[in-house]
Amino acid sequence: MNDLRYIPVNEFARILNGVRDATERLTLFADMCRLNTLVEIKKAGSGHLGSSLSAMDIVCLLYLEVLNVRQLGLDHPDRDMFFSSKGHDVPGLYAVLVALGLMPESRLGQLRRIGGLDGHPDIHVPGMEANTGSLGMGISKARGLQRAKRLLGRQGRVVVMTGDGELQEGQIWESLQTSVHQRASLTVVVDHNKLQTDMLVDDITALGDLEAKFRAFGAEVVRCSGHDFPALRRALLPPPAGVRVVIADTIKGRGISFMEEISSQRSPTGKYRWHSGAPADEPFRQGFTELQERLDRRLAAAGLAPLQLRPFPHEEKRPSAVTREFVAAGYGEELVRLGAGNPRIVVLDGDLSADCRVRAFEEAYPDRFIENGIAEQDMVSMAGGLARLGLVPVVNSFSSFLCARANEQVYNNACEDTKVIYAAHFAGFIPAGPGKSHQSVRDISLFAALPNMVIVQPATPAEAAAALRWAVEENSANTMLRMNIGPSPRSFEFLPGEDFRCGFGRALRRGPDATIVAYGPVMLHEAMVCAELLEPVGISVGVVNLPWLNRPAPAWLDALVAASPALVILEDHMVAGGVGERLLRLLAERGDLAKLRCQVIGLTTLPACGTPAEVLKHHALDGASLARRVQEFLGGDQSAVSEAHTVFDTPEAAQ
Repeated sequence: MNDLRYIPVNEFARILNGVRDATERLTLFADMCRLNTLVEIKKAGSGHLGSSLSAMDIVCLLYLEVLNVRQLGLDHPDRDMFFSSKGHDVPGLYAVLVALGLMPESRLGQLRRIGGLDGHPDIHVPGMEANTGSLGMGISKARGLQRAKRLLGRQGRVVVMTGDGELQEGQIWESLQTSVHQRASLTVVVDHNKLQTDMLVDDITALGDLEAKFRAFGAEVVRCSGHDFPALRRALLPPPAGVRVVIADTIKGRGISFMEEISSQRSPTGKYRWHSGAPADEPFRQGFTELQERLDRRLAAAGLAPLQLRPFPHEEKRPSAVTREFVAAGYGEELVRLGAGNPRIVVLDGDLSADCRVRAFEEAYPDRFIENGIAEQDMVSMAGGLARLGLVPVVNSFSSFLCARANEQVYNNACEDTKVIYAAHFAGFIPAGPGKSHQSVRDISLFAALPNMVIVQPATPAEAAAALRWAVEENSANTMLRMNIGPSPRSFEFLPGEDFRCGFGRALRRGPDATIVAYGPVMLHEAMVCAELLEPVGISVGVVNLPWLNRPAPAWLDALVAASPALVILEDHMVAGGVGERLLRLLAERGDLAKLRCQVIGLTTLPACGTPAEVLKHHALDGASLARRVQEFLGGDQSAVSEAHTVFDTPEAAQ
């Protein structure tokens, strides 16, 4: 949609100055921020709407009446500090900061754009006090901030918000008991909207009696409606004597009726629809109209003029060059097929069954599907127990959380000489909109160092099915299946005779001048664009897909060395610890480096947040940048390479 309109800052000032009743002022302000949140997510094409709306009343009360940030500014050493541990609700927080003039109005249209506003909180954005999005860390970070204030002689409160699904993370309870023991002065607000990604918290891992549980840890507990401003004032205004936990009962999607009604919030499959992703045009218009009309009615009742909206600056619609092919779809379909013939397969999930394409297995074999919630370490160790008695556990989560957070548990399992299959989804740095917490660019290094572990990254749905089949039926060791989450930017056709064999790469094109070895659909696409751009300037480059990231076969290495005099290894990972380091070591041990010129290209800095095209170009990993880099490596004239644009959409991910 190119006709998006938002509420400008001067309108917020008009309402704040023109409405005398404090509760009515808050009600109007919060709904205005809801409208801007809806618009900024629609403009970005992704974001977390449901929890931004559920937390909005709490955040608005904090910034208007509790925190001293408006008076002191975002950089004052004695400012009160607030951040969200879950991080999903950051579009709503951005909307509030813009409304109060604490963030430039122009930033509202820069959600998930490079140089703009990250998809999860990042301290490089003004007003963000901590990097969050990887769940469970917030109370620990808040205690550190509070202790630092005390040691530095600074004033100011520390308030942290958690999600209710986030309470399944073990670190939450570790940090709570330590905070109480250390007599930390903290306010912890639980956005208790009862829903996780798309299911009820009680259906994932029930939290039980939360009030009793928090009190058992020694915290002061207050419970109230998260949409009742007088009740929130009573809960949040008094400074805490120690650790105060405010359980705020909220409604996910609050403020847009069809996003909060029980009868409408579920899709035909019975799941909540509005956790993440931008609404389609029609529901967006419905939600926008509902909010605008309600606001104008309340303004009229207060004797004020209706809202004056402002259009975003016009942006040329970018073309889309993307398939609707998802690598993980082949994995999910094959998992169901294998499950029918192998009763030993058990699937474990970390509250990401839709994103990880395992919901069909859940529905087909519910007795062999285990939902562990947001608790990766617990899930991986349970898988170890299942494997110890001869079952074949298949563990699913996002790569960033599975590979890093549960790495010690994975290592422990590997030391038992059992067999576990780890499906690490959302691998690599694209999609880049969710930001650093979700961009998995160190997972290869983490898993390659483990014993008895084979890492396979399929590039097509068919390869994903074949890789899973190999892991279940042929591999006696552990397997990590590293999978991209978004739609593939192109469909690949491998050259005749290039079969899916353990340790062997598969050629997409051949070229005598150099060979690019890449893996995964995103970087293989960029490698193909690179080769296609180099062809007209007389450089013929081959492109090889290497799914076997840490187990290349000696016979394949022989063929690779014989194919061309130059080798470029293209990473979807940090250069440190990636595929290139291993390949170069193997080639050095064989004495092949004397015959080859080699270059490794990948990330050397933290990945940026933005659209795929923006981020690829920023890191000089798009096809056109790669063509210039390869041409320079080969000693050619970079200026001869034409510009190319790689633009493709990515779906929103749950966390």
